[in-house]
Amino acid sequence: MTDISTHILDQRMRSPVYNASGVMCRETTELEAVRHSDAGALVSKSCTLEARDGNPEPRYAATPFGSINSMGLPNHGYRYYLDYAAHYDYTDKPLFISISGLSLADNLHMLDAFQRLKRPLLPEVNLSCPNVPGKPQLGYSFDDMATALTAIHAAMDIPFGVKLPPYFDISHFEMAAEIFNRFERLKFLTCINSIGNGLVVDTDSETVLIKPKNGLGGIGGDYVLPTALANVNTFYRLCPDKQIIGCGGIGAGEQVFQHILCGASAVQVGTRLWEEGAGLFTRLNQELVAIMQRKGYQCLADFRGKLCTL
Repeated sequence: MTDISTHILDQRMRSPVYNASGVMCRETTELEAVRHSDAGALVSKSCTLEARDGNPEPRYAATPFGSINSMGLPNHGYRYYLDYAAHYDYTDKPLFISISGLSLADNLHMLDAFQRLKRPLLPEVNLSCPNVPGKPQLGYSFDDMATALTAIHAAMDIPFGVKLPPYFDISHFEMAAEIFNRFERLKFLTCINSIGNGLVVDTDSETVLIKPKNGLGGIGGDYVLPTALANVNTFYRLCPDKQIIGCGGIGAGEQVFQHILCGASAVQVGTRLWEEGAGLFTRLNQELVAIMQRKGYQCLADFRGKLCTL
C-alpha cells in the first residue's frame, strides 16, 4: 500500500498536490471543482481589500515551455473569500487563504477578519506579486519584509505562511531565512511564485504576447523548475522549523517527486493546471505512486528532504 498523504501543520492532505493561487481559485465554482477533485487541498485567489478587475487582456499566454502572465490580482475582494471560508467544510480537505493586500494595513485588516472566523484555515501571505504596476515585491525588500512580518506575527493568533518570490543569490537566501526564522507562528514557506518580468516574443508577428507592462510578465511552467527546486531545497535546509510548499515547473509526477525529495511537504501546480484542468490531480497522484512503487517507497517521509549531493 503506497501512502501519498501528508500534513501541513496538523492538517492531513490525502495527496500532496493542490492548485497554486491564481489558477482555478477566483470563483467559488472553481474552488469547489478543486475541492471535489483528487487535489489534497485548495488555495484561494490572492485577495485584496476591495475587488479588482486586474490588468487588461491579453494578460496570460501559453508558451512552448510554460506560460507568461501579468494578471494584476483580479479577485472579488476579501469578503467574497471570507464568506467561502466561513461556510467551508474543513473535514474534507485543508483550505489555504491567499492574502495580497496593497499595503501592510490592508493585510492586517484581512488577516484579522479571517482569524476571527475561528476556523482551521491556513493563511498564506503573498510577499511576491510581481505583476501589479507600480507595486514592488515585498519579498525583495528585506527591511520592509521584516517590518511587515513583525507586525503580522504580532497580530496573528494562528499559524500562517508566506508565498515567496524566487531568490537567486546565496546571500539573499541567507538574509531571507534569518528573517523567517525569527517568527514562531510563521510555519510554512511557499516557494516559488513566478519569475518576474520575463519577456516572450512572437517571431511571426514581431510582438509581445501579453498587453500589460509592455509585455513583461511572470514566467511559469517548465522554465522555472530548476529555480523552484533550488529555492525549496535551500529553504528546507536553512529553515528547519518551517514546512516548505513547492511550486513551479510541475507537469508530471516526476516533478512532484523531485520537489518532495528536495524537502517539500506539499506541492502547488499552476501553469499545467491552467492548461489541463482539475483532472490533472488524478494523473499526478498516479504518476507519483508509480515512481514510489518502483523505488520501493511506502510513504513520502521515506524520501522527503533526502536529496543526495555529490
